[in-house]
Amino acid sequence: MFPQSPTPGGTVAVVVVTWNSAAVLPGFLASLPKGMKGLDWRLVVADNDSSDDTVAVLRELAPEATVVETGRNGGYSFGINAALRAAGARDEGCRAVLVCNPDVRMSEGCAARLVDGLGGPLPDGTAVGISVPLLYEEDGALVHSLRREPSLGRALGEAVLGNRRAGRFAPLGELVTAPAAYTARTTADWATGALMALSRECVAACGPWDESFFLYSEETDYCLRARDLGLRTRLEPAARATHLGGDSRVSPRLWSLLVVNRVRLYRRRHGLAATAAFRAAVLLRELSRAALGREPARAAVAALLGRPQSWIAGSRQAV
Repeated sequence: MFPQSPTPGGTVAVVVVTWNSAAVLPGFLASLPKGMKGLDWRLVVADNDSSDDTVAVLRELAPEATVVETGRNGGYSFGINAALRAAGARDEGCRAVLVCNPDVRMSEGCAARLVDGLGGPLPDGTAVGISVPLLYEEDGALVHSLRREPSLGRALGEAVLGNRRAGRFAPLGELVTAPAAYTARTTADWATGALMALSRECVAACGPWDESFFLYSEETDYCLRARDLGLRTRLEPAARATHLGGDSRVSPRLWSLLVVNRVRLYRRRHGLAATAAFRAAVLLRELSRAALGREPARAAVAALLGRPQSWIAGSRQAV
């Protein structure tokens, strides 16, 4: 099903994590040959103990793929790490890794443009370790996928102005909303992790993905760790893909997990006092939305005021 032609530089490992993904897998698998055009590649899927027909669909439609049955739903990073090990992502024969969700549909040649965009040096002496495409919603709307590092000022700016308005100004918003940022090669602190290419050097330097983030903030942590090592995240506007996801927008449980993990990530990089202030700013944002009757925000407020660690552990069965 997946014709592959030799490409100088080694094989690109396409790494996918699935969990009850049977409904979206056929479309994803059908789109891969076009999206991976021009590359020598192999598909490696880590399945986190799906209870539907995910594994059967993979066996039928992609019999040449490497399927790792992890045996439990250990989270997104857990699945990525299992797939990276199976793919031999640090081996010299691996040119790069493409980490993608099964609900992504790449345009023709998307992956080759992402992989070709890796490397350097950039003018500041750093290199591109992670490249990401322009992402679109299923209805064709552009996704603002670029992000700035979380900060107290940005959390307050988003609480007062909303993330889209605050995102117009770098000191006030984490979300990058300026249209010009999406028309050229643009570096960012991190980007949405639905589809990203990682250089072999980046995989080796950063090591495993942090499995303590069951879902959400794992790509933020990874991109920031890469940046700390001089490996930047950069948008490749010539590479385009459609993302069918978006459950966190409507699911109170998923939205709460996203919000709580933002605070947990901030704590990793800052002291207790700074984290307390950041948590208060995030809480202010969610309270303002909860006052408008938004159920996901109400759930996030309850999580922020409760015991996040126990809440996260209890949420795993529903993610």
